[in-house]
Amino acid sequence: MTPPNWIFNLYKEYITKSLRHVGVDQPNEEDLQQEFAKVFKDSSAKLLVQEPWMSTVRFKTLAFYRGEEMNKLVKNPMDFIRENFGGGKFKVNFYHGTTFVATHNFKPQGPAKWKEMPELELDL
Repeated sequence: MTPPNWIFNLYKEYITKSLRHVGVDQPNEEDLQQEFAKVFKDSSAKLLVQEPWMSTVRFKTLAFYRGEEMNKLVKNPMDFIRENFGGGKFKVNFYHGTTFVATHNFKPQGPAKWKEMPELELDL
């Protein structure tokens, strides 16, 4: 699957910096696309939901996806989140290896299926 433009745009700053570190100071579109293809296949995504906690909010980790496991999420994130986790205030953090790349927020409407789900304990 070719990732949609919204995900490429999230990664653009990260891949531009990555190319600068290897001496490509003025990357063209082809350079960016090639670097993105390499980086994205080694990426992961963590899906979290904002939930009330005591007198504040916290983010509950619901899922973690690596490589091709992310395809359905990035292809149509609102529908994927709504179908699997319901409505709420979600954020998806993207990583290349262990390095944070970017985050994106989603707010699908619907019943909060996630409330009955346990928090995912990650051992990275």
